[in-house]
Amino acid sequence: MTAMKESDRRAAVTAARNEITEHYIYKRLAASAKDPHNAEVLSRISEDELRHYRFWADLLGRRVGHSPPKVLFFCLLARLFGVTFAVKLMERVEGAAEANYTQMADSVPQAADMAADEDEHERELIAMIDEERLRYMGAVVLGLNDALVELTGALAGFTFALAKPRLIAVAGLITGISASLSMAGSEYLATRSEGGELSPGKAAFYTGLAYVITVALLILPYLLLANVYLCLGVMVLTALVVIAVFNFYASVAKDERFTKRFGEMAAISLGIAALSFCIGMLVRKLLPVDV
Repeated sequence: MTAMKESDRRAAVTAARNEITEHYIYKRLAASAKDPHNAEVLSRISEDELRHYRFWADLLGRRVGHSPPKVLFFCLLARLFGVTFAVKLMERVEGAAEANYTQMADSVPQAADMAADEDEHERELIAMIDEERLRYMGAVVLGLNDALVELTGALAGFTFALAKPRLIAVAGLITGISASLSMAGSEYLATRSEGGELSPGKAAFYTGLAYVITVALLILPYLLLANVYLCLGVMVLTALVVIAVFNFYASVAKDERFTKRFGEMAAISLGIAALSFCIGMLVRKLLPVDV
């Protein structure tokens, strides 16, 4: 240990803390996993993390404590968004740890073996994915994307055509609820006609739920604020936040590129909103209505 550089010593302490923390995270995720295969894989990885920790602790000649807040955070994340999302996020953290191990290989040759283990973990985690919410991701995308495109456009058009926040909210709510029922019904029929393993009822539920939640978030500014153009600005910002949050989730859980998906959805939604706003201006001038 005396041959280790101070920078490597600090890195070893960080590695030990990360390994023991991840051991507890994987252990708790394994205990809560309903799928036996997922539970078995998580338990094996938990033991691997403990073995890695013992290596660093022996090398340092002392014990290193774990991080309870990190354990709580990832376990809560798994409960809210699914074990796959939490584990994939952990996987990204492990990618950084793997780079540290490779850099330390000169003074700690065993670190290279640690990096190889991390690669194996990644493959196992990818193979482990089998959660209902991910199987129905396509239905969620359909509901979310359609609500964003349709309702941002409708609300932008209503903003200039009607010019009264509460009236716009009512019109948007009627439009959104009707469209969500239509989309859920269409998804039910489409899934049933395709056959396959997905349940038509669950596919319709996820599509409709994603649509309704998006509608509620987009209409909320028109219920809380008095200035109609401020409502429009907050609505557009809300749409961007929804797009960003969803695409971050998808990029982590499905290993997809965040920037490309976010850019596409944002460009389509905001482009249609801008076009609809112009149409609303034109309609109000050509067909004046006292509201």
